[in-house]
Amino acid sequence: MNWAGPGHPWPEEISESSLNRFSKDKGPVRLTLVEPVVVEVSADVAWSGTSFRHPVTYRRVRPELDPSEVRLPPELDNRHR
Repeated sequence: MNWAGPGHPWPEEISESSLNRFSKDKGPVRLTLVEPVVVEVSADVAWSGTSFRHPVTYRRVRPELDPSEVRLPPELDNRHR
């Protein structure tokens, strides 16, 4: 596992509600940041705000793809909203 260096795109902590909006625990969750890698997931089309309504399912790692070259479909890319 390659630990992330400076400039990682994710924060070191997120709110519990980011992972589970029904959680009673509202404390911060520490993330273990690693170098970005592309993975393939399967997702339901249900969308709620800026997140999937249902859990996504991991399919496989895609080592042949560079994370900097992956583009989200415009409807999923909330960086430009």
